Amino acid sequence: MEGASKEKLASVSNLVTVFENNRTPGVAPKAHMLEAKHHSPKCRPPSPAEPRERPHVGEALRSGPRTVSRQYLSSLKNKLSSGTWRKSCHPGTHPGPGMQEPEEKRIVQELLETEQAYVARLHLLDQVFFQELLKEAQSSKAFPEDVVRLIFSNISSIYQFHAQFFLPELQRRLDDWSATPRIGDVIQKLAPFLKMYSEYVKNFERAAELLATWTDKSPQFQDVLNRIQSSEASGSLTLQHHMLEPVQRIPRYELLLKEYVQKLPAQAPDRADAQKALDMIFSAAQHSNAAITEMERLQDLWEVYQRLGLEDDIVDPSNTLLREGPVLKISFRRSDPMERYLFLFNNMLLYCVPRVIQVGAHFQVRTRIDVAGMKVRELSDAEFPHSFLVSGKQRTLELQARSQDEMISWMQACQAAIDQIEKRNETFKAAAQGPEGDAQEKKVQSEALGLRAPQWVRDKMVSMCMRCQEPFNALTRRRHHCRACGYVVCARCSDYRAELKYDDNRPNRVCFDCYTFLTGNVFPEDKEDKRRGILEKGSTAGSEQSLMCSFLQLIGDKWGKTGSRGWCVIPRDDPLVLYIYAAPQDTRAHTSIPLLGYQVTAGPQGDPRAFQLLQSGQLHTFKADTEELRGRWVTAMERAAGGWSPGEPSDGDPSI
Repeated sequence: MEGASKEKLASVSNLVTVFENNRTPGVAPKAHMLEAKHHSPKCRPPSPAEPRERPHVGEALRSGPRTVSRQYLSSLKNKLSSGTWRKSCHPGTHPGPGMQEPEEKRIVQELLETEQAYVARLHLLDQVFFQELLKEAQSSKAFPEDVVRLIFSNISSIYQFHAQFFLPELQRRLDDWSATPRIGDVIQKLAPFLKMYSEYVKNFERAAELLATWTDKSPQFQDVLNRIQSSEASGSLTLQHHMLEPVQRIPRYELLLKEYVQKLPAQAPDRADAQKALDMIFSAAQHSNAAITEMERLQDLWEVYQRLGLEDDIVDPSNTLLREGPVLKISFRRSDPMERYLFLFNNMLLYCVPRVIQVGAHFQVRTRIDVAGMKVRELSDAEFPHSFLVSGKQRTLELQARSQDEMISWMQACQAAIDQIEKRNETFKAAAQGPEGDAQEKKVQSEALGLRAPQWVRDKMVSMCMRCQEPFNALTRRRHHCRACGYVVCARCSDYRAELKYDDNRPNRVCFDCYTFLTGNVFPEDKEDKRRGILEKGSTAGSEQSLMCSFLQLIGDKWGKTGSRGWCVIPRDDPLVLYIYAAPQDTRAHTSIPLLGYQVTAGPQGDPRAFQLLQSGQLHTFKADTEELRGRWVTAMERAAGGWSPGEPSDGDPSI
């Protein structure tokens, strides 16, 4: 029976040979039959890119890949959220009479078969499509190499993970099934690395757009695609079709693993591990689902910014558009209201005027009102029904909606944004609590401001400016006190002077809010607070549970023109991922880099303290404080790139 099973399972090496042979003209093996063996007719991964009548390659390339990919991703997100992937599925392999195998083993066999076919497709994407296009770009210079790398994103890391780790582990476990009838522990160990799919999913739509653009733009680019797509190894399917397979792979794992858990006997030794593995796979699916949602949000946000003219002080990827629509502006000089347009974001309200000639930008921004400090209320005006007031520190607007429901909707949206901002600021109010819990932060009455000396908030009670919420540091952002309200503020927020009656009307350092109240003057916008950063810093435990951690200099345009210094950590419980924090006590990483498959090389210009991570066009440059520290980081990253994890034999521990 074992011999028959081995004959029935097609080796992935045969499929790889098919793809390699098709790179040589004149070789055309039968790939369709091999591929068919890896998909059960009753349990196939959902594939909206498979119509009943397969279109010609040229027709598929001309058929607007952006629209197809956007619809696919939206439908995939809905299916992931609604659970339609999680329906029963019957295995497609049936042993002969009298040789009935356990249901759970047949599901594992199907998982292995589909994994073999999937790795073969990844080989086609990474080693055939990617490499052939890259060679053509390097030799002919007809299209940029960076375009090729952007199209394929981190497909090399995904391919190496499945070919070198996931598939061999599954194969070994099935070969030794009689002695070890379980797979839950294997999937538990490898499931966290499936989160690397989120980067691929987020890049998918951009990759589809680049693919369509350069197919039309470069004949050499199209020739390479047509040559590979017309081969039997590609199944006469387009590159975009193959690129969809990684997007739908994780839901496929969830479907099979859920059925595996259902088929396990109640007292099976693998039941607990399999259930935990299923939860981890579901988490990875949700991670990809969140990546799809984030990609759609950024796409919609970019379209809004384009309509606004891409002004520098408005474009911010961390923003969220809450509501937009036309309103009427009640003028103090004119009797009839004027047509205006509002964009409400989570942190600002944009008051806009429609452009007469809508070439490029459709609207001109007249006023930006920060949500922080904004107030909204209904107006009782018989002449202008359905009117409401929006009051901010930049401007006060009297607006009229077209109906009562529309007015209520605008007011509710504005109030929700205001409440969210105030909720975020509650932590800074709590920072002024004394050791006995008595509030040291006084609610200074407007009438008393400047008349009596305030009670200062102690320096140690706050870690960031109580006005702009930027973190303090010893060099560039030091603590100061506003002599009017007693808040701990930074130099930029307290760069104002006002006469205080309690100090014999001598000028004192005050914050901008107190300066405005005490003097009635308003400075230009370049003197006001800049927008808050995307990350909010907090306090947490250190990095004792790490293989390697230290400060590293981050070099390159992605970190800013002058670079920055980050706290870099390779955790023991996640040994193949590098996490970069702004500070050692932060609770959330600034970014993370899956190290599997990366090459560790020397730094630019022969700097003995610098080194680089390179893989599929992704380049990260770091610089250590000493050559000895640089050597330990290189050793740690080389191990992680090769798949080493704690517990395996090593030459030493690089951690500090």
